[in-house]
Amino acid sequence: MNIPMVDLKQQYHEIKDEIDQGILAALESTQFILGPNVKAFEKEAADYLGVKHCLGVNSGTDALHLALIAAGVGEGDEVITTTFTFIATAEAISYVGAKPVFVDVDPKTFNIDLEQVKAAVTENTKAIIPVHLFGQPVNMPELLEFCQSKNLKVVEDCAQSFGAHINNKQTGSFGDLGAFSFFPSKNLGCYGDGGLISTNSDEIFEHLNVLRNHGMSVRYHHTELGFNSRLDEIQAVILRAKLKRIDQYNDNRRRVDSLYKSQLADTGVITPYEDGIGKHVYHQYVCLHDKRDQIMQALQAEDIACAIYYPIPLHQQDVYQAANEGVRLPVSESIVAQCFALPIYPEMEEEKVVRVCEVIKSAL
Repeated sequence: MNIPMVDLKQQYHEIKDEIDQGILAALESTQFILGPNVKAFEKEAADYLGVKHCLGVNSGTDALHLALIAAGVGEGDEVITTTFTFIATAEAISYVGAKPVFVDVDPKTFNIDLEQVKAAVTENTKAIIPVHLFGQPVNMPELLEFCQSKNLKVVEDCAQSFGAHINNKQTGSFGDLGAFSFFPSKNLGCYGDGGLISTNSDEIFEHLNVLRNHGMSVRYHHTELGFNSRLDEIQAVILRAKLKRIDQYNDNRRRVDSLYKSQLADTGVITPYEDGIGKHVYHQYVCLHDKRDQIMQALQAEDIACAIYYPIPLHQQDVYQAANEGVRLPVSESIVAQCFALPIYPEMEEEKVVRVCEVIKSAL
């Protein structure tokens, strides 16, 4: 039985008519750049997230990059973040000339260890980037209390957490800014690259509008060095259709999680942990087992997709290793030796979850 990591075709066919009609209407309108669907999506996303402003950009990486500029982070600053995340988190810090300071993670949630964040602050620290990894919200109330006491900016990396919340307050609405990715496989994904920045600050929002459009506040009047980073009109059509269904999609991911947990309960496989502080939306289903390679070989032999997110923590990546010589972050280093991701998507049928688990049980 072929089981992919994510089945985008099945999801597309369920909403095909709405998407196709919306794309055709956008083509007929010939308003392709910052058109009505982008503006409508920004408003709808802001309403959903419970923030004053949202602004569509070209990718999740651009969202982080522009958010840091708007937060005033630059040369000589330090930004504390997790070592166990996708490299875009650190890239954005480096793009603005700041130094990424990597700390370890909680062994259960895989999210940034807040005690280590507090210990890593120096006189050069300007901001913190908490990553809501795999859809599990960071404990934002605790982090915000600390950051406000130290006058530190908070840019939430919400690339994997659209729809995750703490007491109905959405990720992306806690910090000074939130950065989202709409890569196709995300919980809310488009059919190309796309990103979003959220903020409650009018001043930051106006600055972001200038930054994403070549530094223009008035057409052909460039007040600063800007970027070409605008969400595409056709991608906005797709995102508007999916945003209406995001809670349903996330509830179904949680359904799949429950099936996995019941099926794998006695196998020794450590399934994703939910800390009870926030609502997890299971973007990736990352498990732990010391026989990880044995499990993955068995799954691949049965045409079942699996992956490692992520095989090398950022402080050990070639691009950052020289600056982190001698740094040891043992929790992350242990996790990457044992972690593996199983298929998960909203439409995944129970029989497929059962089949994945049968293969794992057999392998062990």
